[in-house]
Amino acid sequence: MFILGLQGSPRKNGNTSILLASFLTEAERLGARTYNLEVTSKRITPCQECGTCEREGFCSISDDMEEIYPLLWKADIIVMVTPVFFYGAPAQLKALIDRSQTLWARRYIHKLTDPGRKWRHGFLLALGATRGKNLFEGIILTAKYFFDAVGAGFDGSLTYRQIERPGDIAKHPTALTEVKEKTRLLIEPLLNKKKILFVCRENACRSQMASAFAQYYAGDRIEAESAGSQPASGINMPMVEVMKEKGIDMAFRRTKSIEDVLDYMKPDSIISMGCGEECPYIPGVPIHDWNLHDPSDKPINFMREVRDEIEERVKTLVSSKNQEAES
Repeated sequence: MFILGLQGSPRKNGNTSILLASFLTEAERLGARTYNLEVTSKRITPCQECGTCEREGFCSISDDMEEIYPLLWKADIIVMVTPVFFYGAPAQLKALIDRSQTLWARRYIHKLTDPGRKWRHGFLLALGATRGKNLFEGIILTAKYFFDAVGAGFDGSLTYRQIERPGDIAKHPTALTEVKEKTRLLIEPLLNKKKILFVCRENACRSQMASAFAQYYAGDRIEAESAGSQPASGINMPMVEVMKEKGIDMAFRRTKSIEDVLDYMKPDSIISMGCGEECPYIPGVPIHDWNLHDPSDKPINFMREVRDEIEERVKTLVSSKNQEAES
């Protein structure tokens, strides 16, 4: 499980940092991987409203959003932590939110499905210096539609008024306890998913398709990862195109080594696409070999045939896991 924290304040080590640290520390204690993204440390150009994302499905601006898009889609839970500036988000965080229009366009205009949206959660932690009745209305509405754009359900918010001086949030009588409790409520239902690791040589094609289909058909019932014994530098673009024909968006996926995945995940089972002796051995973890031909550098119709075979095998796998869970 991967938790992405978006720290939106331009103030270093301030009250929002304390809130986010409380959330992520509790998440790590429960067994989750976490990443604290300091938004102000990233080079994020404001949206130019050029329309490229709506026409082409990607953003024409080259900056640090290229590394942020994959993180947003990798996350099981996204927690946005921010102060309120004039009833909204600070400029740096707002730039990230606006640039997420690319992900909105891929879903709503290009009709592509990110499988992670079936279980991804979004949560807001916000604070403000005043005590006005409507202080958080703007940021809550912004967060709700941001999470929808990036494929996360909005699981609500915790908001705190009259937090202005450094360290004020640590003195709040209930804030840190409430944050830890909410962390547990969000994470605990996701902890007991069956973990399946799909592996192939390059993690550029077959194992990527298998993990995506598993995520698509199993939703929050299975945690599916993919990896390669000799990972390529990037995913196979014809594979991206044939998965697009199924309505599944693979654009922001990255290749990973088996060793990297095993550093943070102990799978309940490993399914090889046909990497043979290069598959990892983990005591007590069964390995199944689907022995699928590698469609890389083959005609596109062969890629489609392998895609369809993987899809059918994954459907059978998910059905069997569902039956095991019910028995």
